[in-house]
Amino acid sequence: MASHLSGITGVILAGGRSSRYGRNKALVEMNGIRLIERVIGVMEPLFEHLIIITNTPRDYAYLELPMVEDVIKGLGPIGGVFTGLQTLSDEAGFFVACDMPFLNGKLIRHMMYVMEDFDVVVPKVDWKIEALHAIYSKRCIPAIKELIDRQDYQIIKFFQSVRVRYLNKEEIRDFDPELRSFFNVNRPEELLKATRSTNGTAK
Repeated sequence: MASHLSGITGVILAGGRSSRYGRNKALVEMNGIRLIERVIGVMEPLFEHLIIITNTPRDYAYLELPMVEDVIKGLGPIGGVFTGLQTLSDEAGFFVACDMPFLNGKLIRHMMYVMEDFDVVVPKVDWKIEALHAIYSKRCIPAIKELIDRQDYQIIKFFQSVRVRYLNKEEIRDFDPELRSFFNVNRPEELLKATRSTNGTAK
């Protein structure tokens, strides 16, 4: 199996204000490794190109990865996806939040394989669509721009205008039985929970 699959860039969204955490959660350590470094560690073997979308590039300069600031600031995740799609040289990007410590490389690779002619590949667990663990094609740009122009910043709203491949819970569990890929750290107590789970202690 090839180490990299061509045509898709890995995009890490690190533009959030971490208001619920109280400080930049991307740089918080879990078992001695910063959250964003955990994300990079999973993505580097999968993608030939990685970029970080951030409005505080000095925070991540030490990672020595390409960085881009939001084209339109203050829009939240949809602004990061919009910026990333306009920036990347590949035809699509796998977009992921910087605070997800349990990414699963096999699941991400599966998503890349099933992309085919879809515009979006995204996990859907019961009612919840994991829009910040998804592949977006550049063909999504007009639909995203239309949403932004309407000042509607809920990213899944544009899905009705494009071709979407949803991964259901059973399909995801073939690669990630406990559905841990989508766990993200918003508060210190969630970091504690994640750390305890990796150390095998009580949750």
